[in-house]
Amino acid sequence: MAKQILVVHGPNLQLLGSRQPSVYGTANLATINQDLKRLATQEGAILTFVQSNHEGEIVERIGAAKGRYDGLLINPAAYTHTSVAIRDAVEGAGVPAVEVHLSNIYAREPFRQHSLIAPVCRGQIAGFGAASYRLGLLALLGLLASEAAAPSGVSDHRPAPSSRKTRRPASKRRRR
Repeated sequence: MAKQILVVHGPNLQLLGSRQPSVYGTANLATINQDLKRLATQEGAILTFVQSNHEGEIVERIGAAKGRYDGLLINPAAYTHTSVAIRDAVEGAGVPAVEVHLSNIYAREPFRQHSLIAPVCRGQIAGFGAASYRLGLLALLGLLASEAAAPSGVSDHRPAPSSRKTRRPASKRRRR
């Protein structure tokens, strides 16, 4: 049975191809979607594409993913660094997710170097231009295939580490 994948493009990605091509490349969103659709067909997957500049719409689409989609491929764009709501939607959706970025967010401005979304995703691919999407889709489909092949009750899924830092109780700390 074909895997159903929700592909979410965040804010301003409709401007790809004309917005800062030195950072994001020259491929436009329609070209990226066509390339993904071609790859998905070769791999036996079906994609549903969403692009929105509105956080609430993205949250609603991700929130409706459980039971409808087998996986999520997401470029949260600017919401990567700011949206607890999208983070919580991805975490609550109950489907494996891969975060992708056209640019290497870790080589950019300091405020862009932290992802709120990555800790609730199975992985992140960044910095390969439009190929980040293809690599992300292949990674997601590979995860889904390995989970399907695993014996019942066995999963390759590892929960994301908590993004909260914890401290030992004072009584357990080593004294200096």
